[in-house]
Amino acid sequence: MTPNEQDKRELIELCKKEYKGNKSETKLVNEFDVEYRSSKAIWWYTRAGKSSLLQALFRLVDQSAISGAILIDDIDISCLSLNYLRSHLSVIPQVPILFCGTLRYNIDPFEQYSDEECLRALESVQLKQLVYNHPQGLSLLVAESGTNLSAGERQLVCVARAILKKSHILLIDEATANVDHTTDRMIQEVIADKFRDRTILTIAHRLNTVANSDRILMLQQGEVAYFDVPSNINLT
Repeated sequence: MTPNEQDKRELIELCKKEYKGNKSETKLVNEFDVEYRSSKAIWWYTRAGKSSLLQALFRLVDQSAISGAILIDDIDISCLSLNYLRSHLSVIPQVPILFCGTLRYNIDPFEQYSDEECLRALESVQLKQLVYNHPQGLSLLVAESGTNLSAGERQLVCVARAILKKSHILLIDEATANVDHTTDRMIQEVIADKFRDRTILTIAHRLNTVANSDRILMLQQGEVAYFDVPSNINLT
């Protein structure tokens, strides 16, 4: 899981994963894999199991309730420390996660990057002006859940955070579902530019939003219904 190695063939492989939750059993069956530096979309219906898939990747579920394995670079993620695993994953969620604190804290909570790097990340998502329009600059106070920002600004802050983190695997969970068309297009363009050398998993409810993915996987009732290139799938 080291992005600087030129010959690294990063592979995410899901091998007959099953998770039995408190109320019902969610099965993610049929093996599939995601190649290094490729973009894959997961198209899902309600209750298809996409939440279970995300939880499994981040190991947010009780591992004793799981059978099967998720492999990254042929390494079972259950063998990795949580800190190491999650440090190599970034997510742009459907509902932006923002905290009460400065704008800088919200994109760099562990103070790993310089002010210049933070400004470049914000400029990439067209939020640099937000900094310059306030005397506090990067110390601009963000309210809990970002309630003093617009819906689009909240999501763009999450994209800037992912740009800074430089994780080699990016998970996008319906990131443009709650923003206007202009912000949607901007986010899509930023992802195509800034994450072109990353492995991307995009979760979407609308097929037309993931038509540019290398391959599309459809989940139905927790099972892989098909996994194919977009040209072989009816996107209407």
